[in-house]
Amino acid sequence: MSNINHFEFKNYRVFETTLAGRKLTVETGKMAQLANGSCLVRYGETAVLVTATASAKPRDGIDFFPLSVDFEERLYAVGRIPGSFLRREGRPSEKAILASRQIDRPMRPLFPKDLRNDVSIVCTVLENDYDNSPEVVGLIGASIAVSISDIPFDYVVGGCQVGLVDGQVVINPTAAQRKESQMDVTLCATREKIVMIEAGAKEVPEDQMFDALMQAHEEIKGLCDFIQGIKDEIGKPKFAYEQHDIDHDLFDKLEAACNDQFEQAMDTDDKTVRDAGVREIVDKFVESVDEAYLEEHGANLDECVDKLQKKIVRRWLANGKRVDGRGMEEVRPLAAEVHVLPRVHGSGMFTRGQTQVLTLCTLGTIGDAQELDTIFEEKEKRYIHHYNFPSFSVGETRPSRSPGRREIGHGALAERALLPVIPSVEEFPYTLRLVSEVISSNGSTSQGSVCGSTLALMDAGVPIKAPVAGISCGLITDGGQETTFTDIQGVEDFYGDMDFKVAGTKKGITAIQVDIKVDGLTPNIIRQAFEKCRVARYGILDEIMLKAIAAPRPEVSEWAPKMTTMQIDPDKIREVIGKGGSVIQKIVAESGAQIDINDDGVITIAAVRASDANLAQQMIEAIVKEPEVGEIYYGRVARLMNFGAFVTLTNNKDGMVHISKIADHRINKVEDALKVGDMVWVKVIEIDDKGRINLSMKDVKEEEKVL
Repeated sequence: MSNINHFEFKNYRVFETTLAGRKLTVETGKMAQLANGSCLVRYGETAVLVTATASAKPRDGIDFFPLSVDFEERLYAVGRIPGSFLRREGRPSEKAILASRQIDRPMRPLFPKDLRNDVSIVCTVLENDYDNSPEVVGLIGASIAVSISDIPFDYVVGGCQVGLVDGQVVINPTAAQRKESQMDVTLCATREKIVMIEAGAKEVPEDQMFDALMQAHEEIKGLCDFIQGIKDEIGKPKFAYEQHDIDHDLFDKLEAACNDQFEQAMDTDDKTVRDAGVREIVDKFVESVDEAYLEEHGANLDECVDKLQKKIVRRWLANGKRVDGRGMEEVRPLAAEVHVLPRVHGSGMFTRGQTQVLTLCTLGTIGDAQELDTIFEEKEKRYIHHYNFPSFSVGETRPSRSPGRREIGHGALAERALLPVIPSVEEFPYTLRLVSEVISSNGSTSQGSVCGSTLALMDAGVPIKAPVAGISCGLITDGGQETTFTDIQGVEDFYGDMDFKVAGTKKGITAIQVDIKVDGLTPNIIRQAFEKCRVARYGILDEIMLKAIAAPRPEVSEWAPKMTTMQIDPDKIREVIGKGGSVIQKIVAESGAQIDINDDGVITIAAVRASDANLAQQMIEAIVKEPEVGEIYYGRVARLMNFGAFVTLTNNKDGMVHISKIADHRINKVEDALKVGDMVWVKVIEIDDKGRINLSMKDVKEEEKVL
């Protein structure tokens, strides 16, 4: 009798629905059963395993909700072996980090504000068919895994991608449709409100973008109903958690003693003055309070100080007053400057109040493009944007580290905002790297990066299609009242309910990113944000940026490589490269140029001096050029025969001079007139049907001998 028992998945369930005309399948009760909640979501042939886990006890000593979201790429999902030395996946790619942020941002505000238990959401991509985005599948799976778990979470959210193909809105476009789409939007929403927008677009007007979002929300409503049905059927009861709250007695004491002083200290446009004033007030308050009372309640003082500032700022904004005295639609003082660092290829500095970003542009060869080792379709990037946020930019002291998720996200947002206006490789055969250095931060540095990057690109002589600017819109909700305002500074971002960032040209939107702290945005809020950002964007472009530099410079910097491209027959690539690379190495050595050869026969030549690039091009043309009858060459004698001599016209073409065509007089032996290595003038007199080239030395006239 066998001792083998067959495992029975007693809780295994399968749920199916249709999303954008394609089947969406959710499997539960079979995989990862030790997690608080888990599901396997299949959409087409894309499959993502999503798990949600929570710690049993809250984390001590923190005043925030410790949520982590990880989007795990597995290259087996697309049938590839990692390219690293160890042949295993390393740190997450930037695309995976951005996918994690797209799941984190809509879900974080919907958890209980006082939850302090660690919560971890992990999305592991098992299959990717490219047509059905694993980011969207992961987002849907995260909502389901948390909803059916015992982790406190009272909302149901859904998400989708939105495209615009031939003027028509497409939900969850396929890979082919994404290539043709005018927009690439990821939208997340509850049944009632929109909770996250991440968008790139090719100058799409605000009204068209708004209509697309509303159509997508209708699709998401049905998805939310589907998830709610799963939750109702198999969802676990939510566990009770240790609720976290401030010390109300200490807060009341602080407010009673210091409210008026706080208001006076905070009523300034200078962040440094504001922070110093608040610190001084708090120090005096501490001195005035009984020591025994502080020992009992003082641990919560920082939270109480933070809450009092938040209360004041929100009250002011709800009543139409801003911390720095601006009007609700007024943008902070602006400045724009280009050519800040003449030796770099392009530079631009953009200042908005106490936010200041310096962007540097570097032009490289096509071979400098970034290679990507991910599960996504994109295999390389020739336009790269990096964003650095050092501690000194906010007046803090901490050691510099490698970029975190925030820095990567902000760099990607600026990159996405400018990508639609970057010229094609055929128009501008360079790889472009932009680095935005945040040198002072008091709100909306990502949009300052967009403006600074436009300036740097134009200063570098990049023929962008149109200048791009960015601005953000804030929100305060109070008792049903919704108040939006333009150009949020740091304290308004920190204590407000929304950071609605929009970048674009005069023609339309190129990028959107929305962060919220409430349970969602109504259509009215979104429409207001679009309009306020549009008006501010136009003003920034016309009144500030285009006055600093009206158009891209006609030539690239003298320090930038001079680039030229040429097209050859792909069959001749081997001749240009030569055996073991001998020919191409010789061209590089003699010209000093860098040369990149594509499989389609497109050759890109880069050199600091234009003359070096021209020399390399001439050498390549000499190799691939087919001789024509009547052309004159200055060639080298390669071989001597009884009947004549072979002369090398180019690096790979020889022609034959018959003994009768060497001179005007009779020659008995070829050796009497020529020796191997001689340089001679020859004219092509015939190319026979087999491609053999016949030459003549005697038919070359003196006036034709021009090097």
